[in-house]
Amino acid sequence: MSSLPVPDHDALTAVSTGYGLGLTPEEVGEYHPAVTGLLASWDVVAELYEAEAPAVPQREWSRPDRADNPYNAWYVRTSITESSSGPLAGRTVAVKDNTAVAGVPMTNGSATLEGFVPDTDATIVRRLLDAGATIAGKAVCEDLCFSGASITANTGDVENPWDPTRTAGGSSSGSGALVAAGIVDMATGGDQGGSIRIPAANCGLVGHKPTWGLVPYTGAFPIEFTIDHVGPITRTVGDAALMLSVIAGRDGHDPRQPSDLEVADYLGALGQDARGLRVGVLREGFGLAESEQEVDDTVRAATRALADAGLDVRDVSVPWHLHGPKIWDVIATEGATSQMIETSGYGLNWKGLYDPELMHHYGAQWAADPTAFSRTVKFVLLAGRYSLDTTHGRHYGMARNLAPKLAAAYDAALADVDVLVLPTLPQRATVRPDRDGPVLDTLGRALEMLANTAPFDVTGHPACSVPAGLAGGLPVGMMIVGRQFDDATVLRVAHAFEQAVGGFPAPTGAPAAMA
Repeated sequence: MSSLPVPDHDALTAVSTGYGLGLTPEEVGEYHPAVTGLLASWDVVAELYEAEAPAVPQREWSRPDRADNPYNAWYVRTSITESSSGPLAGRTVAVKDNTAVAGVPMTNGSATLEGFVPDTDATIVRRLLDAGATIAGKAVCEDLCFSGASITANTGDVENPWDPTRTAGGSSSGSGALVAAGIVDMATGGDQGGSIRIPAANCGLVGHKPTWGLVPYTGAFPIEFTIDHVGPITRTVGDAALMLSVIAGRDGHDPRQPSDLEVADYLGALGQDARGLRVGVLREGFGLAESEQEVDDTVRAATRALADAGLDVRDVSVPWHLHGPKIWDVIATEGATSQMIETSGYGLNWKGLYDPELMHHYGAQWAADPTAFSRTVKFVLLAGRYSLDTTHGRHYGMARNLAPKLAAAYDAALADVDVLVLPTLPQRATVRPDRDGPVLDTLGRALEMLANTAPFDVTGHPACSVPAGLAGGLPVGMMIVGRQFDDATVLRVAHAFEQAVGGFPAPTGAPAAMA
């Protein structure tokens, strides 16, 4: 039984000193019996919980060596199939290593979680298996998922199949590389600042960030409750719609999900004619300080292809889009400091399914060696702890109160059009820097691409990245954004574009035969 050690006098004195309670040794002694009496309840809760603990399934897994791990994209390999029928029968799926597959190691890309083995499948993993999918392994992700480039995972950089010197994007870096190379049919991703859409854009794939709450986050390692999303990364829009149809819907364990949630037939929606749908080209998504002209030009050309396919394409303006990244900065930085680090990933004060063993394992491990955090996480902690100590969450509260205004600005534009389109990222995949180089180089590469993606994590609108074309031999992503819970229309427009251009290109020379 995982009992709580009884605190001695010195332990309570340390707590008093830490909070500045000003208790004398005698006063600490007076509190001691009351505290130890209260803490007896912790042992009762542990006994009750452990009596209900599920048996951990025995599943085979292996760590691939570099020769069998193209692009360094696998964390572990598996072959888990539990049904021979269903809409995903015969299809292989890589699960991002922030998401639990019971009996299989999970690190969330970080040494701070090394050695953890979950005892329960994440909801989306259970749904994929029930639908006939084969879980082919855990895909590498960035350290605690806090990087938009494939340069921070504790297993090393993930390479881009289009150009191995460049980033595959993050934080779902291995998921993007494995699907782009044709090693798996599809993969799961997580998205708090763009981490489904960024690797999709860099690797020439379809990456769909669902409406916040459409897909249960249960069993995935959280960063910040209000911006957590999971969703599909695939080669085609049809596969994204199929996978979304499997994983969407309430599970009763995730309070991110509304009680009246309705799931559409996302695959069936692709059969509806998209001609006449109104497409708003978001002016503020172009011409950013970090934008490459080739990217803007490629996405503009893609919007003309939509017009040629019979969609009603027009320019729209949402000035608040330019404020979105700053609002995200505050929420993600203070929120992640509090939840992802200081309260062991899951945070407190929400009614959902927790993973107590993960919380204990990770919390004890990072506290024992905080130097193991990546540069990006250290950056977040320096800024986040300073701001929380200085203004005590005031700016987090401001940012959360501004989030509805940001959402309303997009909603106002979406009252006149069916979707918004803009570049997914301002630039193409960049060259991966030296891990031991200057800190600012690492931080720049890890966070430089978030301007267009991060605002929609704050607001929760559905957003899908599709390959707009190639520029200089590298993929460019176009992002399609829709009304809340109208993921079907987003995918319809994405599918119309895919049909208009005759499908999406794949990198040459990818070792798909090594699957």
